[in-house]
Amino acid sequence: MIEVNGLTKIYDGFRAVDNVDLVAKGGKVTILLGPNGAGKSTLMKVLSGEHRDYTGELVLNGKRVNFKGIKESEAAGIAIIHQELGLIQTMNVCENIFLGDEICENGHINWDIQYQKTREILKELKLNISPKTRVGNLGIGQQQLIEIAKALSKNCKILILDEPTAPLPEDDSENLLKLVRELRDKGMSIIFISHKLGEVLRIADTITILRD
Repeated sequence: MIEVNGLTKIYDGFRAVDNVDLVAKGGKVTILLGPNGAGKSTLMKVLSGEHRDYTGELVLNGKRVNFKGIKESEAAGIAIIHQELGLIQTMNVCENIFLGDEICENGHINWDIQYQKTREILKELKLNISPKTRVGNLGIGQQQLIEIAKALSKNCKILILDEPTAPLPEDDSENLLKLVRELRDKGMSIIFISHKLGEVLRIADTITILRD
């Protein structure tokens, strides 16, 4: 579904990513391993359109792409969920999911459609909460699922998870890994960054290791 060929990214003379290749297929979980500073997050920021100044190529569904920003990569079906969640704590679940992508008619937000779509996505994720629940009242595991719901609302085809289980207790980690397998089985391509080898071996279809 997506290929990275010979990717190099330099920060102020430092090679954060040096001639990296990566292939992520549809319906597969691609694990990205490596120590801190190996370039994992930098590589993902290139894929998500956050970084544009690099050499090498990105190939999406057989076509070379060069995203000019995050909106462009999202429109192509790529979503990234960072370790630090980007939710607004004082807003409710529905407001967070559609923030910046509101469904409007005649210049007004159609809240009925947004709440209906939110309920459908929450049901798909088996998250039994109201769309009107304030995000700040949710636990970290549920908030992470709201981030995934936000990606699904944008018809995401490639989901990048940057160490998603790092802040989670064991039960929430198990639920997340189960969801990852379910999304994979529906044909989504998952790129999963982790340091936890136990969980990696349970969900990985392929593993790419970045080093030095």
